[in-house]
Amino acid sequence: MNPPALLLVGHGTRDEAGAEAFRSFVARLGAASPGLPVGGGFIELSPPPLADSVAAMAAAGVSRFAAVPLVLVSAGHAKGDIPAALTREERRHPGIAFSYGRPLGPHPGLLAVLERRIDEVLARDGGDRAATTVLLVGRGSTDPDANAEVFKAARLLWEGRGYAGVETAFVSLARPSVPEGLERCRLLGARRVVVLPYFLFPGVLPDRVRDQAAGWSAEHPEVPVGCAEVIGPEPELADLVMERYRETVEGDLRMNCDSCVYRVKLPGFEDRVGLPQQPHHHPEDPAHPHGEGHHHAHSH
Repeated sequence: MNPPALLLVGHGTRDEAGAEAFRSFVARLGAASPGLPVGGGFIELSPPPLADSVAAMAAAGVSRFAAVPLVLVSAGHAKGDIPAALTREERRHPGIAFSYGRPLGPHPGLLAVLERRIDEVLARDGGDRAATTVLLVGRGSTDPDANAEVFKAARLLWEGRGYAGVETAFVSLARPSVPEGLERCRLLGARRVVVLPYFLFPGVLPDRVRDQAAGWSAEHPEVPVGCAEVIGPEPELADLVMERYRETVEGDLRMNCDSCVYRVKLPGFEDRVGLPQQPHHHPEDPAHPHGEGHHHAHSH
């Protein structure tokens, strides 16, 4: 029996460079995996829509898919939107089936890339690790579990690497904001700060991180601030996606549910416990041009 196809699922971005980085990454994975059908699509904002990618692969004879979310943390998109989109595709294409993998981070391979991104800034601007405080900036979510994962990544990045410290901030929907995070670094005595976007590819939000860091830096010239690049299509990312694919195929999934807002009564989120995850339609879904049943605000 042929192995299940690898289907990479992205959220989507209004930034063309970010969307192209995703598409290019999918193509490179496919070229590096002879004999394995590899495809990818977005649930909104960017082409190709997930529906188009699934339809094309189904037309080529693919019936089993292992879907890996190309996201770093288990926020609402990974927990709700993407599984709902996959359920919708199963209904559209009788006879196909999906197994769903877990998000990517935090993972030692990605931490190694983040470390390289910091080193690139230090090599460019000067300075050493012992005098450098890192501000890891995540997307931000209304899901406290997702925000906690960014803090976990920051702690893992700090351990054993010799930085003065690693603080955490968010560019939207959660605090501290980027300026608040930089101010915290300053008050803690930071002599130099490297702002490290916790994003896979370029996009509107990484650009916003850079702009906000530059704005704060202009008002605080006494604290040198450098901004690192996003993770990007590094070999470690490709290896991790394939690791997540193998987990999905073999059924060895270990998604953390201990602090999931849909399972545990967290303060202020009690109403979400047991909330059903219903398939719903994004406005960009070509089969549902009016996007009925789904309205949420984005900060893109």
